[in-house]
Amino acid sequence: MTAHADPLDPQNASPDLWGPDLSGPPSVVLFDLDGTLTASGPGILASVRYALTELDRPIPPPAALDTFIGPPLLDSFRDVCGMDETQAQEAIAAYRVYYGRSGQFENSVYAGIPEALGALQDAGCVLAVATSKAEPYARSILDHFGLSQSFAEIVGSELDGRRTLKADVIAEVLRRLDRPADSAVMIGDRSHDVLGATATGMPCLGALWGYGSAAELTSAGAAQLVDTPADLVTALLP
Repeated sequence: MTAHADPLDPQNASPDLWGPDLSGPPSVVLFDLDGTLTASGPGILASVRYALTELDRPIPPPAALDTFIGPPLLDSFRDVCGMDETQAQEAIAAYRVYYGRSGQFENSVYAGIPEALGALQDAGCVLAVATSKAEPYARSILDHFGLSQSFAEIVGSELDGRRTLKADVIAEVLRRLDRPADSAVMIGDRSHDVLGATATGMPCLGALWGYGSAAELTSAGAAQLVDTPADLVTALLP
């Protein structure tokens, strides 16, 4: 991958981020869901509080609670709340009671996302979603907000706990699309998006409008950071 003058500057767009064809945009653009397409924090955090209350567990302070947004739930309940595997699975079951009922829709689409998706589609990019969220919830949310039609594939984890690693989700997107990793770029707001993309053989652009910080994304190896969905379009369409 070619070095860039300043990866923190969204003006330094470089088409060599996404493979050997330097003449145009990437063929495939993968989007994370939570913190990238939608501001899902309110519903996720309400569902976590519900689950911990149901299990008579202490609720972490706000900064720790915020780390639940994005990573796989199993990891978060174990890492943040000190649960073992069995306890974490019980917490996930309780979480889904509230989330399935109302939490998934305590959510909103980020300003500029519909326009960005339209611009990328108009440029010939194939769009897909790669999320650690359970796939049925991802589809329900995107249907609710009228975004599903923008994506050729929507891939998430399985409800039984399979395919929670971001690299596995990304690999499944590529499998369904029958596209190579070097034709694609990932867009996400957290370190696990960047690490999953790197493990799969593609770069990741860090979405600074989401829940991750510039430090988190650059430490993970984000190829470039973008401040807004409009900046993302500028970065991807040279």
